[in-house]
Amino acid sequence: MKILYVTSEAVPFCKTGGLADVAGSLPPALAEQGAEVAVVLPLYQRVRERFGNELKFECYDYVDLAWRHNYCGLFSLEKDGVTWYFLDNEQYFNRGSLYGQADDGERFAFFSRAVVRMLDHFKFWPEVVHCNDWQSALVPIYLKDDGVREDRYRSIKTVVTIHNIEYQGRYNPYVLGELFGLDAGWAKDGTMLLDGDANLLKGAILCADAVNAVSPTYANELKMPYFAHRMEGIMRQCSNKLSGVLNGIDMKLYDPRTDGRILKNFSLEDMEGKDACKAELQRMVGLREEPHTPIVAMVSRLVSHKGLDLICEVLHDMMELPMQLVVLGTGDQRYEDFFGWAAQQYPGRMSVRMDYNEDLSMAIYAGADLFLMPSKSEPCGLSQMIAMRYGTVPIVRETGGLKDTVQPCESWRDAGNGFSFANYSSGDMLHVIREAVYLYKDYPDVFGRLRQRAMSCDFSWARSAREYLRIYATITGQTWPIHSDTRRALEVSEGEAAPAEEPVPTEEPAPVVEAAPAEEPVPAVEAAPAEEPAPAEEPAPAEEPAPVAEAAPAEEPAPVVEAAPAEEPAPAEEPAPAEEPAPVEEPAPAPEKPAKKTRKTASKTASKADKAEKKTEKKSTSKKGTAGKKKSAE
Repeated sequence: MKILYVTSEAVPFCKTGGLADVAGSLPPALAEQGAEVAVVLPLYQRVRERFGNELKFECYDYVDLAWRHNYCGLFSLEKDGVTWYFLDNEQYFNRGSLYGQADDGERFAFFSRAVVRMLDHFKFWPEVVHCNDWQSALVPIYLKDDGVREDRYRSIKTVVTIHNIEYQGRYNPYVLGELFGLDAGWAKDGTMLLDGDANLLKGAILCADAVNAVSPTYANELKMPYFAHRMEGIMRQCSNKLSGVLNGIDMKLYDPRTDGRILKNFSLEDMEGKDACKAELQRMVGLREEPHTPIVAMVSRLVSHKGLDLICEVLHDMMELPMQLVVLGTGDQRYEDFFGWAAQQYPGRMSVRMDYNEDLSMAIYAGADLFLMPSKSEPCGLSQMIAMRYGTVPIVRETGGLKDTVQPCESWRDAGNGFSFANYSSGDMLHVIREAVYLYKDYPDVFGRLRQRAMSCDFSWARSAREYLRIYATITGQTWPIHSDTRRALEVSEGEAAPAEEPVPTEEPAPVVEAAPAEEPVPAVEAAPAEEPAPAEEPAPAEEPAPVAEAAPAEEPAPVVEAAPAEEPAPAEEPAPAEEPAPVEEPAPAPEKPAKKTRKTASKTASKADKAEKKTEKKSTSKKGTAGKKKSAE
C-alpha cells in the first residue's frame, strides 16, 4: 500500500506541538508494518539550517495558485524506512516561525496546492493521501476539484486527522478565488461555508473518504457542542466515516532503561534510579530534599483548557497536603502571574519555571511521583503516556485521550494505572489528589504496584499503525496482509485446533452412539426409572452385571463403564467393580420385590406371555443367581 502523509511539522525536523510527535513516529511505524510511506512538509528555515547538508535536491516545478505562478523546489531525505519530502519556497517558508504569520492562509494554500502539483515528481503515485489539521485541509478539496478534469486524481483516497478541532482555518468566503484559487460554488453549496466563513477544515471533512480523531473518546466528543466548536452538526453528519485512533509515543526514545537525558537509568526490575532522579529534581528546582514526600508535577502550556482554573481555586488546600509541587510551562499572563506569586508563598515546597526546557521536562518525568493533568479538554495527550513510561503516576480528568489511557486506581484489587475524576470540579480534583498522596505515604507497597502497572502499559505506535492500516484498507477496498507475527500466531492456533476437531466426529461418535449397550438397558434401566426414578435406578446396577457380563463385556467393555455413569456417576460405578460378593448377593432378593411391583404396573398393558417369561426368569435367577454372580465378580 502506497501512503503519502501530509503534515505541517514533524519530529525531528520542526516542532511546535503534538502534531510533530505524531508525524515523526506514525510514518515509520506504518513502514515497519510493510506499507510504502512518504511524508511531505514545508522546507522551513529551521529545517534548512539543521538538515540542509543531508537533503537531496530532486527537481523543481511551478505551482499555480489563483493568479500566482510560483517556484516550488523538491528536496528529499531517506530516514527510518520513510522518504521525507520538503517543498521549498523561500517567500512562504524561509521564516523564523512556523505559524502565526499574517499570510498563513496563503502560505498553506500554496503548500496544499504544491502537494497535488508535485505528485508526478514523487517516487510513487499514492493510493492514500493522509492529511492533518487545517494546514493541509485543502489537499482533499484540490484533489476533488482536479478530479473533475483528470481521471488519475479520482483513484486517490484521502484521510483527514483532527488533532484539535478548535483550529479550523476560517477566512472570508469572498477570497476563495483570489486566495485559494477555488470557484465560489464551493461556498455557495455549503461545502466550505460555516457561520458565514469559508471553513477549510469543514470542506476537508466533507470531501475526505475517512475522518479520524486522535482518540476514541475525542471522536465521540466531537459530536457534542461543548467540544466541537460549532462543528458538531458536521461531525454527526459524517459519523459513518468518523473513527478514533489513539496516538502513541516513541517507546525507544522514552525508555528509562536507556535514556541518556536522565540522571540515572532504571527499570521495572530495578527502581533505584528513580529515587536518584527524584533527589536530582529536588536539587534542580530548589525543593527540599525529602525522599518520602511525593512530588506532584505539571508540564503544560498555561492556558485555560488545560484545567488551570481548578488549580487556582484549591491551590492552598493542595499545599496543606504532605506534598511538593513543580510546574513547568508558559502561556497566558494571568496564569504565569498566579503561579509566580504562589511559588513565593511556599518556598521549598513549590517551584515554578516559566519556560520550556527539554532537559528539565525529562528530569520532571523521571523524578516526579505524580503527574497532574486536569484538562478541560484533551484530544489525546502525550504527557500522561510519557509520565507513565517513567513511573510517574498520572492524575487526570476523564476527557479525550486521558480517559482512554488512564484507568482509575482500584487498590482493593490491584487494578488501574493512575487516578482520574470525571466532573470538571476543583473539589473532585482535590479529593483525587488527596487520595493519591496518602496512598503514596501510607501504602507504599500498593503505590509501588500501581507504578509498575503504569510502566508496563503499551503505548507503542505499532498498535496505532495497525488501526490506520485498517482504515486505509477499508477506503481503498484492499485486503491488507496480516502482520507476520499475527499470521504465525493464527497459523499455530489453527494448526492446533484442526487435529483436535477432526478425531471427534470420526473416533468418538462410534462409542458414544453405543448401539448394543443402548438397547440392552432400555427394558430394565430406562423403563423403570420413567415411573419410579429413585427405587428403579438403584437396583438397576445389580441386575445389569448379569446380562452385561454375558454380552456387552465380551464385545465392548468400555461402553459398559460409560453407560453406568451416564445415569448415576458415583454410586453406579462403585458397586459394579466391587469385588466383595456379599454386598452384591444381599441386594439380589431386594430388587426382586420392586421388580414384581414394576411388572404388576406394566401387566395392565403387557401380554400374559410376557408375565410367564418374567416369572420363569425369576425362578431361574433365584436358583442360579448365586453362581452366576460369583462368576461375574471373578
